[in-house]
Amino acid sequence: MKLVLAIIHDDDAYDIMDMLRDRGYSATKLASTGGFLRSGNTTLISGVDEQRVDELIGIIESKGKSRKQVMAVNPPGAGTGEGYVPFPVEVSVGGATIFVMDVEQFRKV
Repeated sequence: MKLVLAIIHDDDAYDIMDMLRDRGYSATKLASTGGFLRSGNTTLISGVDEQRVDELIGIIESKGKSRKQVMAVNPPGAGTGEGYVPFPVEVSVGGATIFVMDVEQFRKV
């Protein structure tokens, strides 16, 4: 048994959850926030048999695509309220960060 943690962009969450459900996977969806962009993410947690891990990751990869987005950021070292004008920067958003961990014991009560 493996535990899969996937951090995905909020915009991709519903498509991924629907596809997982259609393929017989159960997952817990948690709201989370990214540290760098402070934007909305979704963290999915799923316990899965080792033989199905690659399929689950494939589903996430097929629906969780990264894309470019323009964000307004403050210059390095500038705090808010110091009179600095934010400037636009193109950043990649979306995609997925996936962790696969061994599960020593699993119980559903």
